[in-house]
Amino acid sequence: MKPLAVYVHIPFCFLKCHYCDFNAYGGRLGLESLYVDALLADLASWRDVLGERRVVSVYFGGGTPGDLSPASLAAVLEAVRDLAGAWDPDAEVTLEANPATMPDAFLPQLVRAGFGRISFGVQSFDSAELQFLDRVHSPDAAVATVLAARCAGFEHVNVDLMYGLPGQTLASWRATLERAVSLPIDHVSCYALTVEDGTRLARWVAAGLVRLPESDDVADQYELAADVLAGCGFEQYELSNWARPGGRSRHNLCYWTDGEYLGIGAGAHGYLGGLRYETVAHPRAYIAALLAGCGRGDGVDRPAVARMEWPDARTALIEWVTLRLRLVDGFREEEFVSRFGCTVAECFGGVVEELVAAGVLECAGGAVRLTPRGRLLHSEAAVRLATALAEGRGRFPVLR
Repeated sequence: MKPLAVYVHIPFCFLKCHYCDFNAYGGRLGLESLYVDALLADLASWRDVLGERRVVSVYFGGGTPGDLSPASLAAVLEAVRDLAGAWDPDAEVTLEANPATMPDAFLPQLVRAGFGRISFGVQSFDSAELQFLDRVHSPDAAVATVLAARCAGFEHVNVDLMYGLPGQTLASWRATLERAVSLPIDHVSCYALTVEDGTRLARWVAAGLVRLPESDDVADQYELAADVLAGCGFEQYELSNWARPGGRSRHNLCYWTDGEYLGIGAGAHGYLGGLRYETVAHPRAYIAALLAGCGRGDGVDRPAVARMEWPDARTALIEWVTLRLRLVDGFREEEFVSRFGCTVAECFGGVVEELVAAGVLECAGGAVRLTPRGRLLHSEAAVRLATALAEGRGRFPVLR
């Protein structure tokens, strides 16, 4: 059976952070029971797809899915197992959680339900930085929660960390990194603070109330993370992700390697057989679509689906290359030729050579990947490649 990943979106948070533009809502809105019923109905609407696939990973993201009760989370996971045509014996099951709102008593219950990996939104081990980020946990509380998760039996533990924060220094960032790697974790994700349109942070920056660090300082922090984590046994395998041996996120690797995934929950995205879709975003509308029988959008037999899209050949190519270049190993030239019918150089004209000459890209040993310097310029490189393709600077048979 073909492998399939399953993403389950839980849009509720204790408090929505000022920098967050995810589909998330503060509080549970009194909807937990109805929302879980809707998730089960959503899964059932994909019974035909699930029944033909081998599920290799399930990822509960949000929002803060860890804020739901263990019984609710277990019910959804059990439904995935029951509907799947096959359950991979090494299936990875991940839960995102907030250190401030995850009771220690819930952790062993989650392990017994089948969750083997937990990802904590720690963000920083500096009290002032946590306060700026609207995080309500203390550094010590985050440490205690990570330790409790390991004691409860979670085999894999990730912590999310943030850099590029106002007032953050190389010294405070180093201290956060060093405290993180001192814990019994096997994965670290590092993300730069990004100003997203429509967020409170965007309004504060526009009004001059928050001053962001210079881009060179942010780059220095990224390079420091790479150095510190490598020195502590964490191998970088993606632009923002480092892992100890055996600790890589198999679910996220599915996204980056063109794997197929089912998206369940309000505002979830899925990718099946070249089709991309997204579901109804607001949890109340999502519940109504599933439980009241009122189909929404383009979904005929999938009442929660709000939009479907078949990317054209050019879009599919750029998505494939952009995602593969997020991986430290990049992609194999032979795989590109087999998939798209031409070499990378032929496809993008002289842009590949220009990026190689600029020290952004390297083509060696049959692989195409970003250089360490190029990892800081991934978005710029992707734009250059997309522009070359749009302008017809190369030769791409599928587009002719």
